[in-house]
Amino acid sequence: MGKGRPRAVETGQNLTVSSTGSLNIQSGPVYYPSEEEFRDPLGYIYKIRPEAEPYGICKIVPPKSWNPPFSLNLDSFTFPTKTQAIHQLQARPASCDSKTFELEYNRFLEGHCGKKLKKRVIFEGEELDLCKLFNAVRRYGGYDKVVKGKKWGEVFRFVRSGKKISECAKHVLYQLYREHLYDYEGYYNRLNRERAKSYKRGINEDAKNEKKAKIYSSKRRRKNSDHRNVKVCKVEEEDHDQICEQCRSGLHGEVMLLCDRCNKGWHIYCLSPPLKQVPPGNWYCFECLNSDKDSFGFIPGKQFTLEAFRRLADRANKKWFGSGCASRVQIEKKFWEIVEGLAGDVEVMYGSDLDTSVHGSGFPRVNDQRPESVEPKAWDEYCKSPWNLNNLPKLKGSMLRAVHHNITGVMVPWLYIGMLFSAFCWHFEDHCFYSMNYLHWGEPKCWYSVPGSEASAFEKVMRDCLPDLFDAQPDLLFQLVTMLNPSVLRENGVPVYSVLQEPGNFVITFPRSYHGGFNLGLNCAEAVNFAPADWLPHGGSGAELYQLYRKAPVFSHEELLCVVAKQSDWEKNASTYLRKELLRIYKKERTFRERLWLSGITRSSPMSPRRSSEFVGTEEDPTCIICKQYLYLSAVVCRCRPSAFVCLEHWEHLCECKSSKHRLLYRHTLAELADLVLIVDKHESEEMPQSDSLLRNISSFSELNSLKKKVKGAHVTHAQLAEQWLSRACKIFQSPFSGDAYTTLLKEAEQFLWAGAEMDSVRDVVKNLTAARKWVQGIRDCLSKIENWSAGGDFEKVAHKWVKKLLSVDPVPCNEPGYHKLKHCAEEANLLVHDIDASLSTFSKLEELELLYSRACSSSIHVEQSQKLSQKISLVKVWIDNARKAISNEQPAAVEVDILYKLKTEILELQVQVQEKEMIFDLVSQAESCQARCRSLMSGSVTLKNVEVLLQEMASFSVNIPELALLKQYQIDASLWITKLNDILINIHQREDQQSVIDELNRILEDGESLKIQVDELSLVKIELKKACCREKAIKARNSKMALAFLQQLLADAVVLQIEREDLFLSLSRELAGALQWEERAKDILACKAQMSEFEDLIRMSEDIVAIMPSLGDVKAAILVANSWLNNSKPFLEPDLSGSSTSRSLLKLDDLKELVSQSRFLKITFKQQNVLETILENSKKWQHDACSLLQDVECLYSVTDIGDGRSNVLILKIEHIVNLIESVSKAGLSFGLDFPEMPKLQNACSTLHWCSKVLSFCYLMPSYEDVESLMNISEQLSIMHSSCNLLSSLIFGAKWLKKVSEVISAPVKRNACKLIDAEEMLAAYQDISVAFPMMFAQLTEATCKHRLWQEQVHQFFSLELGERSWSQLMQLEEYGKASFFTCPEVDIVVSEVEKVEKWKQRCMDAVKTFAGDESLLLCALQKIKESLDRSLNLYEKSESFGGVCLYMCCMSGSEDWDFLTCSTCKDCYHLQCLEYRRNNAEEAYTCSNCQLLAGGLIPPNRCGFLRHNGKYSDLKLLSDLLFVDEKFCVRVEEREILQQIVDQAYACKKCLTDILDFEMSCYNKDQFTAVGKKLTTAWKAFGVAGVYDHQSYCDLERALARFSWRFQVAKLLDALEKDIEKPSVQQIYQHLKEGDAMNISPEDHLRLKLSELKDIGLQWVDRAKKVAADCGSLGLDGVYELITEGERLPVCLKKELELLRARSRLHCICRKPYDERSMIVCGRCDEWYHIRCVNLVFPPKVYICAACMPGTQHLVSSFDSLMDHERCTVEPKTPSPRHKKPRTGPKKSESSATQKMLIGDENGSGIGHLRWRNRKPFRRAAKKRAELDSLTSFFHRPQPIIT
Repeated sequence: MGKGRPRAVETGQNLTVSSTGSLNIQSGPVYYPSEEEFRDPLGYIYKIRPEAEPYGICKIVPPKSWNPPFSLNLDSFTFPTKTQAIHQLQARPASCDSKTFELEYNRFLEGHCGKKLKKRVIFEGEELDLCKLFNAVRRYGGYDKVVKGKKWGEVFRFVRSGKKISECAKHVLYQLYREHLYDYEGYYNRLNRERAKSYKRGINEDAKNEKKAKIYSSKRRRKNSDHRNVKVCKVEEEDHDQICEQCRSGLHGEVMLLCDRCNKGWHIYCLSPPLKQVPPGNWYCFECLNSDKDSFGFIPGKQFTLEAFRRLADRANKKWFGSGCASRVQIEKKFWEIVEGLAGDVEVMYGSDLDTSVHGSGFPRVNDQRPESVEPKAWDEYCKSPWNLNNLPKLKGSMLRAVHHNITGVMVPWLYIGMLFSAFCWHFEDHCFYSMNYLHWGEPKCWYSVPGSEASAFEKVMRDCLPDLFDAQPDLLFQLVTMLNPSVLRENGVPVYSVLQEPGNFVITFPRSYHGGFNLGLNCAEAVNFAPADWLPHGGSGAELYQLYRKAPVFSHEELLCVVAKQSDWEKNASTYLRKELLRIYKKERTFRERLWLSGITRSSPMSPRRSSEFVGTEEDPTCIICKQYLYLSAVVCRCRPSAFVCLEHWEHLCECKSSKHRLLYRHTLAELADLVLIVDKHESEEMPQSDSLLRNISSFSELNSLKKKVKGAHVTHAQLAEQWLSRACKIFQSPFSGDAYTTLLKEAEQFLWAGAEMDSVRDVVKNLTAARKWVQGIRDCLSKIENWSAGGDFEKVAHKWVKKLLSVDPVPCNEPGYHKLKHCAEEANLLVHDIDASLSTFSKLEELELLYSRACSSSIHVEQSQKLSQKISLVKVWIDNARKAISNEQPAAVEVDILYKLKTEILELQVQVQEKEMIFDLVSQAESCQARCRSLMSGSVTLKNVEVLLQEMASFSVNIPELALLKQYQIDASLWITKLNDILINIHQREDQQSVIDELNRILEDGESLKIQVDELSLVKIELKKACCREKAIKARNSKMALAFLQQLLADAVVLQIEREDLFLSLSRELAGALQWEERAKDILACKAQMSEFEDLIRMSEDIVAIMPSLGDVKAAILVANSWLNNSKPFLEPDLSGSSTSRSLLKLDDLKELVSQSRFLKITFKQQNVLETILENSKKWQHDACSLLQDVECLYSVTDIGDGRSNVLILKIEHIVNLIESVSKAGLSFGLDFPEMPKLQNACSTLHWCSKVLSFCYLMPSYEDVESLMNISEQLSIMHSSCNLLSSLIFGAKWLKKVSEVISAPVKRNACKLIDAEEMLAAYQDISVAFPMMFAQLTEATCKHRLWQEQVHQFFSLELGERSWSQLMQLEEYGKASFFTCPEVDIVVSEVEKVEKWKQRCMDAVKTFAGDESLLLCALQKIKESLDRSLNLYEKSESFGGVCLYMCCMSGSEDWDFLTCSTCKDCYHLQCLEYRRNNAEEAYTCSNCQLLAGGLIPPNRCGFLRHNGKYSDLKLLSDLLFVDEKFCVRVEEREILQQIVDQAYACKKCLTDILDFEMSCYNKDQFTAVGKKLTTAWKAFGVAGVYDHQSYCDLERALARFSWRFQVAKLLDALEKDIEKPSVQQIYQHLKEGDAMNISPEDHLRLKLSELKDIGLQWVDRAKKVAADCGSLGLDGVYELITEGERLPVCLKKELELLRARSRLHCICRKPYDERSMIVCGRCDEWYHIRCVNLVFPPKVYICAACMPGTQHLVSSFDSLMDHERCTVEPKTPSPRHKKPRTGPKKSESSATQKMLIGDENGSGIGHLRWRNRKPFRRAAKKRAELDSLTSFFHRPQPIIT
């Protein structure tokens, strides 16, 4: 491959990044194409494909010359983002719907376990989602694999994400799964195995399966919306009760699946993926399986600018890796930790899938604006580059060139703005395309790839590792939201390769290769798909995959093949792939079309042709309602559903109509498809053998698929039917034309037209039949129109062109009599056409044209020439009207000359003879003559006189000549200009505003020059303008100062213009003379030095002169320079210069020298010049003395013999020189100048002071702080004096001194020194030239002591474990911490001590709640052990322990205190602990525990526990401390006691468990007492123990609650048996509900008794409610019997009894129960009456009944007799207790008698009272009544109708 050969493709050893870090994944190939190879992208990819495709991915590094500009504006670029939850890409639970799972789980419990999920499952204080738990265990392989692999921690993360995992929580989760879900898992797995077997068998492989499917389908269609059985009937007879949610069809009900939750339906073939048959068991749709709240996807995020996104990305980098640079290994490791859920919740933003047609592309494009920084040549080059992703899909050789529309991501690139950890999940490209990704800039992008050949293995591993996700979403890999660690794929045998894409690199992914990855930081990439010829087979596989999963494709693969095949510009290597794909779809299409024919679909028709067939996607094809694929080649439709289309594979699912009603739609016949294959094959090779071979292949396929079906009892082939049809077609041509026969024959031919080349003869005959039928129809239509028009009426004529076309057919298709008749009519029309053409081509008169047009209008055939004739006649008439208007108008310039020219042109074109023609031509000639004269005049110099002469001659001409009008306007403009000029020149020299004069003259001059006519006054205007300018300058000079030369020139100009005698110029001459005199004096003074006063006089004189003097600037400059020099000299001339040096900054010596130099060039003399010169000479002398002293210091620095500093008087020399430096420095400061020698002197002084300090430590023991301060100074000294011998030696010695001080004198040990380092310090002491004897001796002593301590440590650890004491270890640790040195022995001793102390502290933290104020761990443990001894004694209390005296509620157990003994349990209690005062010595005492349990109540929290503040030590915590994986080097007594405590605690727990098991197993009444005693013992023992176990406490509380429940129920039943009180239904319900919550066994005798009472009560309540609501249908005797029965029940039903009693009450004088009639109440007796019964028209506010009114007794008696008779004939019905209408009248309470009656009813005598009250006559004890005569009219009044 030359220069483009990949480097280390096989192993990836020599690549830039050889592996993927922690994952250790082999790298994909990397290619480096040469410049020549890089020119053709598709060619280069085709070249490397055999080598790179087995990896599924490769990287291409472009040549160095490739450097495309980034075309986006980074400042204004904004883009939307998506939020990615990285921690959920793999480690997320399936989006299961808990309600669906609960429904299925309860069905399992009911069907297989005979129970229901009665209560919520609680885990860690919250409800446990069993659905999530079940799916999490499935994720890790099921229960057995999770237990074996100890993966309960991973399961916990799914159930409680973000919470801390403990061993206890994992164990509890295991127990809950085992208890609730283990059996369900087995059932679920068995059901899946059954489904898998049924899928493999298929629906057509076994007749039993088909029968079984029908059974299941009947079960599926068992319900409609009302949950009633539905009978499946024919489609025509009734509406469908269920429709498919996919295809929206209710047909094919036998394969319709109904969801067992939402009851929606789907055909099994409409599912994704489709099912072969109805699955066994319950089935739920994906909507019910998936929960909306838990569904996972990338959520749209905010809109970002690039700068804002960069800040967000930087924060993410700092959060994870700080400000440093992280390696790829670190980032990759952290990414997969996040994906697997090990690093918490992580969300990032990703600007993915950005449409470059909207947001812009990173590559240059032709229509984009070019940045100014990019050269045009480079921009154009990269716009056209084939590697520009905008051009790649449409390159020559790409199959996508045929795609017309811009598909984002496929034809139009997508842009990606990524940040750290933003990911693109496992997927392959749409249609299995290639993809190319280019990284523009930023951090690298990490890719992983699985080759396309391993796609099936990859999918299997994904399904096995994430079964719950795939169950919820079978098309999960199409969603691009799931990642799986490549290590998992490799462990399961799937090859994975990796590529690290860096900026400027291309990454290629191959067809069907799964790939994914993530970004290592902020970057920008761009990607697009492309499809070379070798992609075509993969595209076919992708289309089949879309059909399987019911996914809509991007475009039609068949359409792409056909469009590409019709084009002839594909590459030679594309022919092989194209031919194979075309042959494949040809065979597939032929097979399915033949199956349709065999199935009875004989009707067919071609699809409408494309408008632009050379491109893909120009028109939208219909899609199959089942598989959603584009139907380009063919489709099946039915007239019952005209808008529904299906593919040939799913035609049976379209509807339930007969196949004869279906129709095949096809775009190409099989012959046309075969021709496409042959065209491609011919293009591939011109050799005949290959084409012959392909022809034989197609023909052999046709022979193998010869069609036969039964027709009229005999089997015939497709070809035989075609031959029969051809014979009938030949006969019909010979007979007279019959439309019905032709139509029938064409319909029969539809079954042959779609076939191959063998049916070409049929297609030819069909064309002839169609053409003949169309020809005959045309003949008959023409004759019909001719006859209709001739008969009169508003009918359309037949076109002559169409008649000629019909008559030109030769030979005649069939025998049609109307042919000759139409031919005769056409001959007349032809003659008319000839005459019209002749008249239009020659000069004719208008009358002749009109006569010819009348002939055309009377003809029955419409000829096209008649329209031209009509148009010509109209135009001539219009021209004549216009010409006459132009001729008749005599006003000047009324007619436009253009109109005349137009009329002349039009009449020449019309070729018609008219009278007005000559007159128009004469006017045109006159107009042309006038135009010629005007143009001649305008061509030369135009004068005003010539123009006026011409205008006078042409004043009366009627034609408007533009040139003449223009000359007239010129003359007007010139006259106006002259008038305006004369107005301006009046008194022009006397005006003060000469500037306005100048402006007016300039404007008049400009206007005059712009005139088209010459005027003589222009020269005068120019002269006056110059004079005005001169006057304006003079006025300015008079009002403001001007230069002297300017004034002189101005006066000279005035002389030239002859205006110098004006007053203005005379005054200027006098001012000029005075200015010249001042100028001469100033020059004289500047020539020689003078005093300051003379210069000031000149300045004063210049203020009165109007001119600007040339020398005035020099005078002022001299004064300014002199004053500046004086100001600069003041600091040096002050008398207190030496004394003020400390209070102000020093003066610069260079400034002094500069001032002395400047004084020589001043033009003014001063006395201060001599003073400054004296100061400068004294400064130079001081500098000389300072330099000599610095030389002495340099000599001292060169000393090499240092010693101790005293023997060689080095210290004295240093002190002497320091004194000299200080005196010289003081003298230099008195000058107040910044001498350069001054810092050197000060530096030398400080250095010598430091040397003296170091030498002083030779005889002292310095502190660490002193040495450290010296070393801080030495860092600066070593830089300034790097070559100084004295200073170098002292610094070296000081460094040694600092090291020793850090070991010996440092107040805090910073970095402990090793012993070997100390020995090196002692050895280094010999190399320094300065002596420090005291420090050396102390270091030597410390080293010896540490050696001795190390020997003691070794001796201690050589002892046996029992011989080592804790005190010895503490002593060793104390010395080790105090030692100057560090060593392994110190670390060992300290770590062992810390280990033990840390363990003790943990123990103390665990027991301090119980120990209280006890500070020693041993004592606290002893207390806990004693409490456990007491607890065990309570559990094991028997004869052998009878003598043991226990004091409850007390830890001390002191026998000296007064105590009480419980009369029930015989336990002892201190009076002091109980705070109890005993009134009577013989009074019996019962403890609180016995009192509570005897009453059946649950003891309050920790009631009766020991008095240690109610705090206990946790058993689990103590167990963890005991079994901690740490080995101590010494024996720890506390650990042994802790072992005893834990053993005792578990023994107590076992005793408690035995009691609780006994309690759960006791169901009988006779065991109740024994259970109570044992629970009392357990409660007391639990309270005595000092160790607390939460689970045991909860179990004990539940047991006590169950005991309390049994006690309360027993008490309730006992009161019933003794007839003390009946329980109410509400009480029974409450107790049963509490029993369910406490898990009371259904076999418990008390629960059985309560259930029995509940059933008895509910049965009677149901009957009572029905009677109370029956509106009186049941008689009173039946109601009384029901009341009696209710009173005898063992259940209190007070409410229902009251309803029935109210139901049995009678009212009114009619003695009938309450009904819907209106009633009113008596204000005295409270009796209710029907308004009609008492004849009330309008109810009064207060009503008094007749029985209560005096004197009406006889009327009432007679009325009573009447009512008694009525009651004997009709039995009244009792009223409903609930009145539908309100009673009329005031509301009052029932009478006392009624209340007494009700009370009596409750006591058992109410029934008899009710019977007596309702059956007695209507009598009342009332007052004395009056005569009833006055009431007669009241009773006999007609009854009103009251609503």
